[in-house]
Amino acid sequence: MTLTTLSDEELLAGGDAASFELFYRHQAERVLAYFARRTREPELAADLMAETFAAALASRRRYRRERGPAAAWLFGIAAKKLADAQRKGYAESRARRRLGMERLEPSDEDLRRIEQLGALDVASLVDVLPGDQGAVVRAHVIDERGYRELADDLHTSEAVVRKRVSRGLATLRDKIGSRP
Repeated sequence: MTLTTLSDEELLAGGDAASFELFYRHQAERVLAYFARRTREPELAADLMAETFAAALASRRRYRRERGPAAAWLFGIAAKKLADAQRKGYAESRARRRLGMERLEPSDEDLRRIEQLGALDVASLVDVLPGDQGAVVRAHVIDERGYRELADDLHTSEAVVRKRVSRGLATLRDKIGSRP
C-alpha cells in the first residue's frame, strides 16, 4: 500500500515525515479556509494555519483513531489556536518562535488566494436553512439583533431563539465543512 492510498487517519498515525506531509497536503487548504473565514485577515489566517500544523506535528503521537477522524482532531487544534489568538492576540509570531523561523511575507497572489478561500456568501447559505432557523440566524448573526429582541418579535422565549440559532449555525458549519 502506498502513502497516497492511505486515509488521513493512517497518515497521521504513520509517524514519519512523509506521512505527515501528505496529511498536511490533504488538510492545509481546508484549515486555511477555516481561518480565513473566521479572521478575515489573510496574514493572520496563514499564521494560524502554520501554528496549527506545528502543534499537530508536535502532538501527532497523541492522536487516537478510536476517538474520531483525523480531520476532527486537527480542527480541534485549529479551534484552540483561534481562541488563543482571539483571547490573547499573540498568534502573529508564536509559530515562528516555536520553530525558530523568520516571518515569511505572503505574496499578493497568496493573499488573494487566502481571501478567496475566506470569501463565503453566508447570506446564500442562510437561505437554505430549514424552517425558521434561517430567519433567526440572519437576524442574529448578519443583522446583529439580540436574542431578547428576537424572542419578543417572535413571541417566544429567549431559550427557543438561542436553540434555533444554535441549530442553524451547526447546520451551516456542516455545510461549510463539506465544501471543497
